[in-house]
Amino acid sequence: MRTIKLQESWLSRLQDQFDQQYMLKLREFLLTRKQHRAVIYPPGPQIFNALNSTPFEQVRVVILGQDPYHGPGQAHGLCFSVLPGVRIPPSLANIYREIQSDLGIVPPSHGNLQSWADQGVLLLNAVLTVERGQAGSHQGKGWEVFTDAVVQSLTDGREGLVFMLWGSYAQKKGAVIDRRKHLVLKAPHPSPLSAHRGFFGCKHFSRANEYLRQHQHAPIDWSLH
Repeated sequence: MRTIKLQESWLSRLQDQFDQQYMLKLREFLLTRKQHRAVIYPPGPQIFNALNSTPFEQVRVVILGQDPYHGPGQAHGLCFSVLPGVRIPPSLANIYREIQSDLGIVPPSHGNLQSWADQGVLLLNAVLTVERGQAGSHQGKGWEVFTDAVVQSLTDGREGLVFMLWGSYAQKKGAVIDRRKHLVLKAPHPSPLSAHRGFFGCKHFSRANEYLRQHQHAPIDWSLH
């Protein structure tokens, strides 16, 4: 992990995290798993893709996920996103369905959310690695502490951001967000198990853009061409 490059605006705020005991233990854990020939997703250069794609000063919206997809070729460091050519996961299909209902945008044929990240949507998972075929296999190893520091730096160091917290896990992680400075939008998770309990119809995408306009930020183009 020492060789992984982190975008400068984030590194300047998170540098101290890499010297803390939890991160040293996490690094040792990942090295040990690799020595045991574990297949870890996403590939090393993409672990910090969310932060590298969306510099600190450019963040306008934050979407919090839980951990990466654990199937081959799926995870590339942006929550809910998969590379072109990979089947669109059910939760992302439901996100597209809500965007179509909310904004009239026809769903794309792919699941790559990179253009959102490039516009200032931080697509951050709480846990940044996983092992092939083992959902949640790297939970509780230290990543949550690191991503808590990311959320804290945003709530403290920025104003007028939109945080989309889908499901109880994301809502718990977002408890530190200062509601006086930022808009916090909550809904059930877009998973097929829970989307019908209030994710559909939440209108988070239009509400986010309205808030951004009110705070003199450009709205997000949620279409994915």
